[in-house]
Amino acid sequence: MEPWVIGMICNGIIATAYVFISLAITVPLARSGQLRSNPLGAATASIFFSCAVHHGIHSVHMALPSLGIDDPQGYAMREAWDWPLSLWDVVGAVVGVYYWTLRRNYSSLMEGAQLFQDLRQREQQALELNDTVLQGLVVAKMALDLDDRQRAQESLTVSIDSASRIITDLLGSSYHALDLVRSSAATVGADASPDPSVATEPNDDRPQQKDPERP
Repeated sequence: MEPWVIGMICNGIIATAYVFISLAITVPLARSGQLRSNPLGAATASIFFSCAVHHGIHSVHMALPSLGIDDPQGYAMREAWDWPLSLWDVVGAVVGVYYWTLRRNYSSLMEGAQLFQDLRQREQQALELNDTVLQGLVVAKMALDLDDRQRAQESLTVSIDSASRIITDLLGSSYHALDLVRSSAATVGADASPDPSVATEPNDDRPQQKDPERP
């Protein structure tokens, strides 16, 4: 079999796989109204579609002479297509087919637009986390001002549990495999100190105290 025949067949397979990948991304985004609000998903679908057109054109040009159509570009591509190009086409076709086998096995995870999480849901979860913690801290502070330590303790416990639950939902089951390290150490209470890089100047407007031993 000639190298260009392998390249023609594999490019056709790659083009078909990429077209369906593009549709698998675009259709759920369109149904959920995220084509404009989710630029990452739209751009990914566009990349796959453009690659599908590119590979499809290669396959069509090489097939035209066999259909009795005199295509100079098709003859030139047949002559230029060597074994290294054909082998890479085989790799691309295998990857495209393998993707669809994975998508079939993980179909429950790929339904709708879950491949590109709705940004509005992330914003809602962030607002919920902020409101839960902030409201709990406000209630705890008011309880401490009223010397109601039991109410303050209950409010802090509920806030901590709620925040932990929301963060766990945000990270999902993958947080065990993540190397999560803070960019800087946390400062709490009396340990919090002002930034030394910010210079503070003395207030010259304050009245100066006189030394009682000096006249």
